[in-house]
Amino acid sequence: MNFLRGVMGGQPTGPQPTGAETIQKLCDRVASSTLLEDRRDAVRALKSLSKKYRMEVGTMAMDHLVRILQTDRSDTEILGYALDTLYNIVCNDEEEEPEENQQKQEDDLGALFTDKFVQEPENVTLLLTLLEEFDFHVRWPGVKLLTALLKNQCAQVQGIILVSPMGVSRLMDLLADSREVIRNDGLLLLQQLTKGNAAIQKIVAFENAFERLLDIITEEGSSDGGIVVEDCLLLLLNLLKNNSSNQNFFKEGSYIQKMKPWFEVGDDNSGWSAQKVTNLHLMLQLVRVMVCPVNSPGATASCQKAMFQCGLLQQLCTILMATGVPADILTETINTVSEVIRGSEVNQDYFASVNAPSNPPRPAIVVLLMSMVNERQPFVLRCAVLYCFQCFLYKNHKGQGEIVATLLPSTIDANSISAGQLLCGGLFSADSLSNWCAAVALAHALQDNLTQKEQLLRVQLATSLGKPPVSLLQQCTNILSQGDKLNRRGSRVQTKVGLLMLLCTWISNCPIAVMHFLHNQDNVPFLTGQISENLGEDERLVQGLCALLLGICIYYNDNSLENYTKEKLKQLIEKRIGKENFVEKLGFITKHELYSRAAQKPQPAFSTPEHMLFDHEFTKLVKELEGMITKAVLKSSEEEKKEEEVKKTLEQHDSIVTQYKELIREQDSQIKELKEQVTLLTSQNEKMQSTITQQLSQILQHKDQYNILKLKLGKDNQQTGNQAEAAHVNGLQPEELSQLREQLEELQRQNQLLQTQLAEKDSLITSMKAEGVPSAEGSTSEVTELQREVELLKAQLQSQTAEITQLQSERQELLRGSETTAAVPGENSLYTEKIAELESRLSAQTAETQKLKGEVKTLLQSRESMEKDLASATSTAAIMQAEKNKLQQEVQESKKEQDDLLMLLADQDQKILSLKQKLKDLGETIEDEDDLDSKDQFDDDEEEEEEEEECDE
Repeated sequence: MNFLRGVMGGQPTGPQPTGAETIQKLCDRVASSTLLEDRRDAVRALKSLSKKYRMEVGTMAMDHLVRILQTDRSDTEILGYALDTLYNIVCNDEEEEPEENQQKQEDDLGALFTDKFVQEPENVTLLLTLLEEFDFHVRWPGVKLLTALLKNQCAQVQGIILVSPMGVSRLMDLLADSREVIRNDGLLLLQQLTKGNAAIQKIVAFENAFERLLDIITEEGSSDGGIVVEDCLLLLLNLLKNNSSNQNFFKEGSYIQKMKPWFEVGDDNSGWSAQKVTNLHLMLQLVRVMVCPVNSPGATASCQKAMFQCGLLQQLCTILMATGVPADILTETINTVSEVIRGSEVNQDYFASVNAPSNPPRPAIVVLLMSMVNERQPFVLRCAVLYCFQCFLYKNHKGQGEIVATLLPSTIDANSISAGQLLCGGLFSADSLSNWCAAVALAHALQDNLTQKEQLLRVQLATSLGKPPVSLLQQCTNILSQGDKLNRRGSRVQTKVGLLMLLCTWISNCPIAVMHFLHNQDNVPFLTGQISENLGEDERLVQGLCALLLGICIYYNDNSLENYTKEKLKQLIEKRIGKENFVEKLGFITKHELYSRAAQKPQPAFSTPEHMLFDHEFTKLVKELEGMITKAVLKSSEEEKKEEEVKKTLEQHDSIVTQYKELIREQDSQIKELKEQVTLLTSQNEKMQSTITQQLSQILQHKDQYNILKLKLGKDNQQTGNQAEAAHVNGLQPEELSQLREQLEELQRQNQLLQTQLAEKDSLITSMKAEGVPSAEGSTSEVTELQREVELLKAQLQSQTAEITQLQSERQELLRGSETTAAVPGENSLYTEKIAELESRLSAQTAETQKLKGEVKTLLQSRESMEKDLASATSTAAIMQAEKNKLQQEVQESKKEQDDLLMLLADQDQKILSLKQKLKDLGETIEDEDDLDSKDQFDDDEEEEEEEEECDE
């Protein structure tokens, strides 16, 4: 036990063993002891030696410690000692400040032992399993050990955790631990885990990390919280930065709205703590991550919209205009507002309406520009204001017009300071940085806006008393050309670069501005003199920008000034500069080291004011114009003439082809309209056919009804016969007989009238049969069938008429018999009974006749309606036949016209091919788009002709 006494502080009785020997004996005891207490004491001793003898413990004891973690899972105390020992071995102690060499050695040891530990992925998996242990002495050392492993070998440990089942979920459970120490160290662990691994970032986000972290931030006091809030914000930045999936999940989960309370700043902003400044700075960075210009435009726009709708932008503008806000927070707030409004019309309009709390109130833009052109303001703040102004004008033609309007004579207000006045003041001030910022800001007011470029030409400046005003364009060129003579700001490189960038942006793609620039006789000699001189390294960039400005004057020249046409300017370059020298000087721009840095991102990020030379949007303009200007300058006059002639010829042919194309398009539209009319008529025809079908079904219904009536009529006749037999016993008076005679005569007249009407209808049906059309054959056959039924009814009426006549004759005989036998009473009664029988039969026949008359009337009405329908169907069919003939005639005419046009197009195509062959012989590259268009049009015409032939068929 001597070595234990030495370790535990006892007095040594003999020669004291070395540290390596003691550690070796402890490792042997850990490996060989069967009692848990002995192993625990040995591991505790290793823990106490692990910091002083880090190399020896790591080399000898690591395998034994891992074995303890595997075998002694039931004893939390020995697990805690083993985890602490491993942490001391792996961790590089950051609390002390050792010398540089010693720190490097410790870093190497930490990486060495980490590699040894993670060589077996099961070790990391075992550590993840131990984190499920709730005991504080196991969980906390396990969290610290895994954090140290991630710091030393992040990618390798991330890969093991990623493939481990429920590995990330176990680590997310640490955020729900009620012990703040474990929760806070869990935040540090997740920070290391989510660095640079998009897959783990997504898993952590979908494990409800956003909700948990935002709740912790709120519980800790938001921006007024401590280091825990900072850790949560750093973890949120890891999850959201450059991860579009998590950003979309954050937005869709309505977490942007929960960020608004973070930026509620009171009126008393004095005495901000360093932690609060750090927290609010990270919160602003979190907002910027969601609307960063490098994100996809759609995602950025949706986040900008959400920030405006929830009031977050309004809250940021409140901080922007508040007093007592620290400078670095104010700078970051300006940058954040810049990216929230960049390219968003609604947000830009809102920002334009924000006023500073001053007396009188001034627009926030004016207040910010006052800071930008004030040389006493911090450099980073001035850069932030410039970025904010650029973002306000980005894709904002309305805002550009408002800024330029403040410079126009009709809108200048002498009693107030406007944005335009501040920009002009900064443009001509004694501070070169103000010159550059004002020039770049004014260039952004003209970016991709031809209207404002022309409007800015109207701006006049008063230089001094007694002298006429000069235009803004002229004043800029005067400062450039006279700066060396007057020993003014214009001689500075930064001022010259700013003014040249403004002029290049102004006159590019604006021939009117080019004409105004060339109208000053001193401008071209100054540019050629600057380009041809051999200047130092600092002035090389100015030479390149002068070459770019002169090249823009050539490329966008409309030859309206006789002395400065394209050809004369090119001759001037060739004589005084040389074409090759001109192109070389033009290339100085893109070769400058600061050019590539400015081209990377829109935000001006410069370490010192002297490095502030290029603007991001200007680098895009240079990239676009450099090749075109080089090509325009190197071309000879003969080549340009030939090219212009060929272009004119092609333009003439293109105009002819365009006319033919328009004519063909008109004919196509006409054919389309005719096809639509044919389709409409076809649908109408189908509707008529359906109507005729309905009418046929109605006729069938009438036929069924007629058959039913016929059956009923037969039954009524039987009943009438029975009634006549019953009336045989009744006697009749002479007056009644005379009434019966009159009724019979009336029935005979009605019968004759009905027969006359039936004859007329028969003749009408016969004429309709003779004059019927093919489209109404179905209706004619039904009418014929109805006619047959009417003829049957007519036959029944004739039979009834004959029966009535027979009854009348029998009645006359009975009457005569009754008159001759009036003296014989028995015979008289017999005759009276017979007459009564006849009268009853006659009354029954009369009722039946009335029923038949009603049925005949109904059938006649239905036949009249069918005749009307037949007539309308016949007329419709005739109209459709006439329209069809007309359409066929028009289609034939269109086909003839198209054939003529195709012949003309073929001739034109042959001419164009010959001209293009000439161009190819001259060495020009020709695109065959017109040929492809003509071919496509020809194919379309053939398809349309086939469709028309199918329609004709």
